[in-house]
Amino acid sequence: MNEWLRNAVQFVKEAIGELKKVTWLSKKEVLASTIVVILLVSIIALFVGFADFILSKILAILL
Repeated sequence: MNEWLRNAVQFVKEAIGELKKVTWLSKKEVLASTIVVILLVSIIALFVGFADFILSKILAILL
């Protein structure tokens, strides 16, 4: 159990050290990226919804 605790503490120390090396995005970059993601997801959702609607109408006609 003592070995497990020592390994856990070592892991946390190394994780904190690695997080200090990370280059974090600025608020402006995060906001811009978030807007792009929301727009792309919305466009893809509209496309998939439209395709589903059209295909369901075609299937209804065929059946």
